[in-house]
Amino acid sequence: MKKNRTTDRARLLLIDEDENISYLLRKTMERDKYRIYSAKSGREGMETGTSICPDLILMDTDLHDLDGFGLIRWFRGWTDCPLLVISAQNSYSDKVRALYDGADDYIVKPFHEEELAARIYTALRRRTLNHPNTCYQSGALKIDFDRRQVILSGREVHFSPVEYRILECLASNSGAVVTYQMLLEKIWGPYAGSGSRILRVNMTNIRKKLGRAPAEPEYIITIPRVGYRMPESQALMI
Repeated sequence: MKKNRTTDRARLLLIDEDENISYLLRKTMERDKYRIYSAKSGREGMETGTSICPDLILMDTDLHDLDGFGLIRWFRGWTDCPLLVISAQNSYSDKVRALYDGADDYIVKPFHEEELAARIYTALRRRTLNHPNTCYQSGALKIDFDRRQVILSGREVHFSPVEYRILECLASNSGAVVTYQMLLEKIWGPYAGSGSRILRVNMTNIRKKLGRAPAEPEYIITIPRVGYRMPESQALMI
């Protein structure tokens, strides 16, 4: 299957209690060079999801610990990434309910692995087309949203998944102030609460990694008691 730079590095979260199915799904997705994170229960899926901030979620609705449809709604409360349901339930009502609750696609088990690969690829490609601005640039800092890559003075800087999502959120809204609460809800969703400390810790780490040359402006500007702002991007497209 033909790849592009978006799908090659995408983070996929798989939530399925059937270990045999999960194994086959992981093999299919690993073959296509995705980064796979697996969860064997709904609650584990929630924890993993808020930790890695996935690019796509693939989940069964038949879960023993949580209502699968409720889990779809929970994810939709804080992420707009593609969400594909894989289920042995073939009823019209289950398909309609899943789609209304926020699923982007519904795949009935058993299915051919090539069909699944095509649906994942299409969902990720559609998301890329809906977000045409693929690059942020300010001074020596360049962020490639497709590659999830941060370049500073010509060298790549590595960030944790959460650190990158914070940086991506600020860069995607460059020129505007992103409030503390907006960041908390965007990155941690329902777990946000009063998590200002964890946000401050991540911001400190991000700033240390970015640094700046004496002649360069601040890459992340703090707006006291409000939030943060990054200078407006100098590049709209790569």
